Amino acid sequence: MARPRWKDFPVERVRRFLEPGPVVLLSTGWRGERGIMTLGWHMMLGEDLVGTYLWQSNRSHALARRSRQCVINLPTADLLDTVVRIGNCSGTEGDKFDRFGLTALPARDVDAPMIGECHAAFECRLHETRITADYPLFVWRVVRAHAAASPKYPATVHYRGEGRFMVSGREVSRRRLFRPDMLEM
Repeated sequence: MARPRWKDFPVERVRRFLEPGPVVLLSTGWRGERGIMTLGWHMMLGEDLVGTYLWQSNRSHALARRSRQCVINLPTADLLDTVVRIGNCSGTEGDKFDRFGLTALPARDVDAPMIGECHAAFECRLHETRITADYPLFVWRVVRAHAAASPKYPATVHYRGEGRFMVSGREVSRRRLFRPDMLEM
């Protein structure tokens, strides 16, 4: 394998290479109010723990803090324009479910709504927060998961910065290289 030639790269743009995973839609609900936000700042912290970075200026931040619940919804590439438009507006401008023609479905274990058009929905309860002046990190425990049976590996979207996305591509297996005890379910 040939070594690539490196050059200096702007630190503020490393997101292009280190994006943690697919863009999701986080839905919240509290005392009759509901919200949706586009979210690219999240990470798996364990088998059932997800960390999300919710800016304090977002309406969803307040709804999540008050309710201590959310649903992390997984949109696919066919919803990309809607995902971007949701991220470009505030919940103070009106109900995003109505505005974007999305179906709010009742969750089984949390009060936040699920988004019917998404491939998967993960009901979450707040496990802990690490809210400092710079880092409003919410750690969620997934208490129930819902996913479409097909396709098994949906075409998810991944933000690369500067308004550019990557759509998940072909799957490549290296299962044979793993020790059996290192394979997750």
